[in-house]
Amino acid sequence: MTDTPHHDPAEQAGATRRSVIATLGGATLGVAALGFAASQAAAEDRGGTPRAAAGPAAACVLTPEQTEGPYYLDLETVRKNITEGKAGVPLTLRVTVVDIATCFPLPNTAVDIWHCDALGVYSGYVAGGSTPDTTFLRGVQLTDSTGVAEFTTVYPGWYVGRALHIHVKTHAGGTVSNGTYHGGHVSHTGQLYFPETYNTKIAALTPYRNNTAGRTLNARDGIYRNGGSSTVLTVTQAGSDVGKGVTGAVVLGVDPAATP
Repeated sequence: MTDTPHHDPAEQAGATRRSVIATLGGATLGVAALGFAASQAAAEDRGGTPRAAAGPAAACVLTPEQTEGPYYLDLETVRKNITEGKAGVPLTLRVTVVDIATCFPLPNTAVDIWHCDALGVYSGYVAGGSTPDTTFLRGVQLTDSTGVAEFTTVYPGWYVGRALHIHVKTHAGGTVSNGTYHGGHVSHTGQLYFPETYNTKIAALTPYRNNTAGRTLNARDGIYRNGGSSTVLTVTQAGSDVGKGVTGAVVLGVDPAATP
């Protein structure tokens, strides 16, 4: 039987360094850049369709970074599809990275993501002896000329003490060789979240309904409460059946020169 990992107390530590997220004021950047709601309540229930690109953001505002957590692996494997056959609702994740100084997109930035599977298990960590030497649901993509990095993955599950989330880092100044990102420095560490309306729908589907861990809502997650409302994904579905797949989009504003 696969055990789900338990929450590490290190994840509850508040982040001391701050990064930024771009508030787009109704304009968008690239195919994934979406306007953000002004309130936390609106952020919890985002939806809709991206509008056409309309130049730089009207304003960029600081938002807290969030903890790296205990499950990071420095693999830096450059790949778009990170599923490795893991079951779950298909998720197309689009992250747009914007320069806080100019509010313009940042091309050639490495976006590094990792998250648990439907049952709350992370690859590469011993969870009841079940997942050492595995790499599922981890990968890096470089942003294109519009600042967009896109991944093919599955909607994450959950584990004790945490809301559904995806971890993210951005790296600047490195290079790619032999399918791996090398060098540079980390310019942002954070986490991405999902609207509860979608979390509830997903939790009722297979294989998520086999997850025996109690699901923590965003509002009850101490890490989410420390700025997580700024990075709730805008989630859309193509048709009436959410099980067929969804798209999640977010815009992160970072200082490319920042270091931990």
